[in-house]
Amino acid sequence: MKYLMLLLVTLSMPLLGQIPLDSKIYVAGHNGLVGRALVRKLESEGYTNLIVRTSQELDLRDQALTRAFFEEERPDYVFLAAAKVGGILANMLGKADFIYDNLSIATNVIHFSALYGAKKVLVLGSSCIYPRECPQPIKEEYLMTGPLEPTNDAYALAKIASIHMAQAYHERYDTNYISVMPTNLYGPYDNFDLKTSHVFPGLIRKFIEAKDSNSPDVPLWGTGSPLREFLHVDDLADACLFLMNTYDESDIVNIGWGKDISIRDLACLIMKKVGYEGELIFDISKPNGTPKKLLNVDRLTGLGWAPSITLEEGIEQTINWYRENYQEG
Repeated sequence: MKYLMLLLVTLSMPLLGQIPLDSKIYVAGHNGLVGRALVRKLESEGYTNLIVRTSQELDLRDQALTRAFFEEERPDYVFLAAAKVGGILANMLGKADFIYDNLSIATNVIHFSALYGAKKVLVLGSSCIYPRECPQPIKEEYLMTGPLEPTNDAYALAKIASIHMAQAYHERYDTNYISVMPTNLYGPYDNFDLKTSHVFPGLIRKFIEAKDSNSPDVPLWGTGSPLREFLHVDDLADACLFLMNTYDESDIVNIGWGKDISIRDLACLIMKKVGYEGELIFDISKPNGTPKKLLNVDRLTGLGWAPSITLEEGIEQTINWYRENYQEG
């Protein structure tokens, strides 16, 4: 009986590293694509003590305000999903804002998480931090082995700095920092603004509007030849919580599918799902961006995680969400 009781007690205990359900968890950037997915995932798993602030309530670029927030709230765990993000056009035109905003947010959150006793922090990077001409698929150790893609180098440099800061603080303080590098993301609450969006939501909006207006063609930037990998944001959130519960190393971890698709083929797939039957017009005077960007996800799959939402399923879900939510807003 004694051994049975001991077994029952052991089984009822959280897994090694498991975040207790009553933990105080701060999701920085909870209104963004990734932040909303993290909140959905945490709530679905039974976490109820979540801390969130809008950018109007707390400007994470402001050191004094960020310090006051951490001093008051003292979260146990932090998901750093707050960032200024955008597609090729936004990155090209707003380099100063992209590097300033993202450096400021990262340095403030990372520093004050350590100063006020956070147990673990997950820092979200981006696959665009890797060199433009990187060997494919991209392994984590390829970071800083060559020049960056010029169209988004400011954003990438800010993210690289945040990763190195997290690794330095991991060594210096008791706080456990981990950094993840997701591939291109999509899903509900994405940015569908055609001036600042990434390619996936931009294509969905363009084809839906073209279908609804009976437009004969849809113009797209570049040649359509670049290859990209796409991951549904709900899969990313699942991977992030998995890593927060199981991974304690400072080495970065790629998160993706490990397979890619050309922009042209992606456009054709979205066209089919939307039901648009017009013509694609590629403007080859516009930049393509990085020719190929495919992540090696062996480190993550070796830890026991894999995505579950296929690209076709994700496209259908995102189209439905856009029609039901975005257009009405």
